[in-house]
Amino acid sequence: MSRLYCIDASIYIFRAYFSMPDRWFNEQGYGLNAVYGYARFLVNFIRETRPTYLMAAYDESLGSGYRHELYPDYKSNRVLPDEALAFQLGACRRLGEVMGIASYACERFEADDYIAAAARLAGQEGLPVTVVSRDKDLAQALRAEHDEWWDYAAARRLRKAEWEAGQNLRVEQVADWLALMGDSIDAIPGVPGIGRKTAAELLGHFGDIDGLYADLNRLEELPVRGAARLRQALLEHREQVYLARSLTRLNDRALRLRSCKPFLFRCRVEDLRSYLLEIGCGEAWTDRLLRDMENA
Repeated sequence: MSRLYCIDASIYIFRAYFSMPDRWFNEQGYGLNAVYGYARFLVNFIRETRPTYLMAAYDESLGSGYRHELYPDYKSNRVLPDEALAFQLGACRRLGEVMGIASYACERFEADDYIAAAARLAGQEGLPVTVVSRDKDLAQALRAEHDEWWDYAAARRLRKAEWEAGQNLRVEQVADWLALMGDSIDAIPGVPGIGRKTAAELLGHFGDIDGLYADLNRLEELPVRGAARLRQALLEHREQVYLARSLTRLNDRALRLRSCKPFLFRCRVEDLRSYLLEIGCGEAWTDRLLRDMENA
């Protein structure tokens, strides 16, 4: 059965950037280690999955997305890429496009939003989805039982039900879970005293944040550690919790497509060769990569 694979590209680009030796440069002096690593990842992935439908989403909204309008400190702990890294990020996105992968990024939406939107479209057509990422936030994009979350580098592939069992959480509760406990990676504050386990316990009892606040007086009756203290903290941070949920919830309307046809994968080997040589990748390395691509 056909399946839509949604690649959270930035994770694999940065993994290559930080793990591969910094010994490849083009004539302009820009490093190419991320390009080499990401290109090899894509070829290996395509060879393994032989996808019919494939898309990749990239993050280009650091400091400019709609979440920053809601909360200016959102991702304030992130450092903007310097010129050398920006070159490789742009080159990796173009690499995917030239290869024939539907690629999405803009200054308003994040990669996660595009993946959630693609998953929504696939669900409407009964097409199973595999989210390729190590980011647990993206479990929100899983909708049907045949959908998957795949940490490709760790060879960890979970169906929706398996992911939920492992986290003791339903995928539709992920945004509320993150809002309650906070997300330090994105500089989103949580409610003091609420961590991963407590947040999951609260959602297990109340369903979601709305249910929690609608019946907050019942909190002290439940077997939750420090219930009285938690109730007070939740009251004091109510506005913050709802703001946080607007940040952690994925926007599945980021794409205006009406079908999954744009995600059809059509490999363009000759275009890929021209582009790799254009940005400074060596002929010998390029030809080896293309042979692997053709075999895929």
